[in-house]
Amino acid sequence: MTKKERYERLIAYFQETMPIAETELHYGNPFELLVAVMLSAQCTDKRVNMVTPRLFEAYPTAVSMAKASPEEILAYIKSVSYPNNKAKHLVGMAQMLLSEYGGEVPSTGEELERLPGVGRKTANVIQAVIFQKSCMPVDTHVFRLSHRIGLVPARCTTPLSVEKELVKNIPAKLVSTAHHWLILHGRYACTARNPHCKTCGLYNFCARKFAQDSKKH
Repeated sequence: MTKKERYERLIAYFQETMPIAETELHYGNPFELLVAVMLSAQCTDKRVNMVTPRLFEAYPTAVSMAKASPEEILAYIKSVSYPNNKAKHLVGMAQMLLSEYGGEVPSTGEELERLPGVGRKTANVIQAVIFQKSCMPVDTHVFRLSHRIGLVPARCTTPLSVEKELVKNIPAKLVSTAHHWLILHGRYACTARNPHCKTCGLYNFCARKFAQDSKKH
């Protein structure tokens, strides 16, 4: 099977089975999504969604969060991973939004990555979800699936190299949606340990299946 055929079948499958694919993080505006995505680094969306309602009630805007101390923010987010660093980053992010961007979440990767605690993946999520740009955030699920299914070659050993390969092979209008397809499939079907291959709609053209079949012969 060619790479082009594999991508075509993957897209066709998800367009049929998951026509609407969105982030599972709960948010009401761009600022809330930025906060939630920053909190979600190496942490589950489920945990973040348990933390953010009280946090957003106390600090609904960049203005209110910028006035807080990291210790005050920490009291609301201590159950997420790396809470101390994230508390400092959230306050610094809010302060920079006010001082540099008029309190508004910027729309470009370059501007977003200037914010404390915001790396390329977080910046790509904001661009894809809020601004509908053709960006492919690569988290652990996307990275794992891209290799396991056979969407990227083994030489793609970094998130950036995987991102570039995916963007090159997925139609621009579908890139941001494909990001959610891969994340959700990785979260619930193609799990890191014990993937549900027998019930997976991608299995017949998955590189993992071909690798397993070749070992049998």
